[in-house]
Amino acid sequence: KEDKYMKIYIGADHNGFKLKEKLKKSLTSRGHEVKDLGNKKYQATDDYPDYARKVAKYIAEDKNAFGIVICGSGQGMCMVANRYKGVRAALGWSLSVAKKSREDDDSNIICLPAWYISQAQATRIVHAWITTPFSKLSRHKRRVKKI
Repeated sequence: KEDKYMKIYIGADHNGFKLKEKLKKSLTSRGHEVKDLGNKKYQATDDYPDYARKVAKYIAEDKNAFGIVICGSGQGMCMVANRYKGVRAALGWSLSVAKKSREDDDSNIICLPAWYISQAQATRIVHAWITTPFSKLSRHKRRVKKI
């Protein structure tokens, strides 16, 4: 599928830093606006909640943007991001899971597990995720509304 322009907020801790830097380049080369919310430099002692919180706050306010957060397992980022009203963060460890999180759940943040996926996998997962629309089926709209 073709990319359409997206504003994407991205954040990562030390475990996801290298992957974040590579994804930023890939996304900007496809014409997306990428806002890096940190960490801006590798820092082995940083904490994932700081970056998940920043991205989640922006996504809660900017309904037309997507967020990407990256830590070792992806789980911690997901837990923090989902604490914010209007955020639907999904752990994206495969193409099919990422696509279903968009189709069925209208996810607006994808949480990537840097320990378990390669840069090539992450790039494919993110591309599939941002190009997959929400199905807008009545049952899915009803379920998302209940969140």
